[in-house]
Amino acid sequence: MAEKYNQVRAMLAITKASLRAILRSPSAIVFSIFFPLIFILVFGFIGSGGGPNYKVYLSSGSDTANPIIDSLKLLQNIRFVEYSNDEDLQSDLIKGRITGTLSIEKLVSINNANKYIVHFNSTSASADKISSFIPLLENTINKINKSVYQDKESIARIEPEVKQVRKYRTIDFILPGQLGFSLLSSGVFGVAFLFFSLRQQLVLKRFYATPISRSYIVLGEGLSRVIFQLMTAVIIIGIGYFAFRFTLINGWLTFIEIMILSFIALLVFMGFGFIISGLATNESSIPPFANIITLPQFLLAGTFFSIDAFPKWLQPISYAMPLTYFNDAMRKISFEGAHLSDCGLQLAVLGGWGLIVYTIAIKTFKWE
Repeated sequence: MAEKYNQVRAMLAITKASLRAILRSPSAIVFSIFFPLIFILVFGFIGSGGGPNYKVYLSSGSDTANPIIDSLKLLQNIRFVEYSNDEDLQSDLIKGRITGTLSIEKLVSINNANKYIVHFNSTSASADKISSFIPLLENTINKINKSVYQDKESIARIEPEVKQVRKYRTIDFILPGQLGFSLLSSGVFGVAFLFFSLRQQLVLKRFYATPISRSYIVLGEGLSRVIFQLMTAVIIIGIGYFAFRFTLINGWLTFIEIMILSFIALLVFMGFGFIISGLATNESSIPPFANIITLPQFLLAGTFFSIDAFPKWLQPISYAMPLTYFNDAMRKISFEGAHLSDCGLQLAVLGGWGLIVYTIAIKTFKWE
């Protein structure tokens, strides 16, 4: 009796052959591993820089009718934020999401000159911002002194208080972005070129001569891309952790959750690649299509810079991109101690994008 054809075994054979081809491809290695590693090395050696933008909470009960607040509000790199409850405020302080809180206390008028005490409270999670924010605050007060209170004592004195918490390093921001960069590049460029090449070289047509079904052909080729890219994710995270002390707040549990998140995001990004492989009429048309999808996300999805640094009119575009939600979930899990169950919004948006892209991919994908 003839042995029944095993679809799974055939799929795994395709996966093995495809994975070997990927590992022998210089472009796959460069875009998936070396490009992200170069950025990680550069930012890792730079140190703990956080940029010149500051998010500050003005405490309730603080005096607001004073020249100090008026002057700070004129500065473009300071943004005053609001909170509906103290729990969220304290959480963001501990996680370094805001620079700190300001409370300005008005003293009794002396010699017709108002005096103030500026209370600034923060945590060591924002140490990189504090080191430049306090001098900025002092400089603002000095300017007021020179312009309004030239012959009098300083209008205010600053009383800073910084609580020690876990330090937020540059690598904790940049590595999630570079992992997202790698996943998106591989998912879009890798899949688009792979399936277009298989179709153009009539490899898919030759597969038709075998008993393997079409779905297993796609699964086999896709699985090889997933295995390769998750291997690169392990390399990127490993170098970040051992060389630059990238934060894995809950150790192995955090690492596993990051890998699951990377797998989900990669499946979504691969959908874009399937769409492009179906739309492309020749190999030279793939890069323009792929860059339309990837380049805006590389620049605007919080890969290299915080979205808060962008103009307000641009931020809604950033928050419409799937890579934004992968980056956000990565940083929540790795540094803040969140779990996948706490990233419901991010997973929902990625899932929504996945539903959209695969609906389109099914209609545009071509076998011949």
